[in-house]
Amino acid sequence: MNSVSSVAENRVFFVGAGPGDAELITVKGARLLREADVVVFAGSLVDRELVRTYASDARVHDSAGMTLEETTQVLAQAVADGKRVVRLHTGDPSIYGAIQEQMAALDELGIPYSVVPGVTSAFAAAAALKQELTLPEVSQTVILTRLEGKTPVPEREKLSEIAKIGATLVIYLSVSMIDRVVEELLQGAYAAETPAAVVCRASWPDEQVVEGTLADIAEKVKTANIGKQALILVGDVLRARREGLQAKSLLYDKYFTHEHRKGVVG
Repeated sequence: MNSVSSVAENRVFFVGAGPGDAELITVKGARLLREADVVVFAGSLVDRELVRTYASDARVHDSAGMTLEETTQVLAQAVADGKRVVRLHTGDPSIYGAIQEQMAALDELGIPYSVVPGVTSAFAAAAALKQELTLPEVSQTVILTRLEGKTPVPEREKLSEIAKIGATLVIYLSVSMIDRVVEELLQGAYAAETPAAVVCRASWPDEQVVEGTLADIAEKVKTANIGKQALILVGDVLRARREGLQAKSLLYDKYFTHEHRKGVVG
């Protein structure tokens, strides 16, 4: 691997591609892709059409079959050669993106980098459901988490422990274990009638949405044949579209005064 200490002006850009829809990448992310000479993208999750659209002239590497060492080699060599480099991740790279280890490898080599955020699939799923995840007097907390699988989680973060909070949950990487998810949630603050939804491939053309409760969501997911690339959303906020709002935000209340507006008196 070539030394890169002499090309400090070059860097790697970690870019969030968004949840799937090619138009949901940020303006900055799209610009960096257009300008890139070399792109390493997560081919198992990022639509290749996004790369074709924005990086048609770049040399493209699909990292689906590559190791950390191999991706680092490609990034480092490109920087050493004075190329403009993008490492393209699905969603937002800070959420289950495995970028920390990549950045650590670049740190060891003295290669500078920047991170460009993207739209994580949690928000694409909320958009698909036309659902706000925080509602007054219902939930003011959103927890992004996952069930323990091949990747362990700390004991204090086991789903059954998190479930005691009763907040809005967005559960990644767990739909294939939906029965266990339901079992652990029912050990916490949720009940069989708690609303639940599963959004598969949020924002993609073949997006699927399944809605129900913790009593029936597992069976509905199996019937829909959803086994991966899906998020599970759980919480009382999901009642709002069917049952109406318990309370409204003060932000637009005509009686509420704030620095930009004086409320109506009386």
